[in-house]
Amino acid sequence: MDYNLMREFADSCGLLGMVLFFAGCVAFALRPGGHSQAHEAAHIPFKDD
Repeated sequence: MDYNLMREFADSCGLLGMVLFFAGCVAFALRPGGHSQAHEAAHIPFKDD
């Protein structure tokens, strides 16, 4: 596997994979049931107070 082959893969499939992963993360964070879970996770440090 030489440099040109790896660069061609990163330009096409790698970029597409990263874009799909980013879109999935955004969709997961903005899903309808995510607000309550995010609110609970944000208050974890304050449970001991």
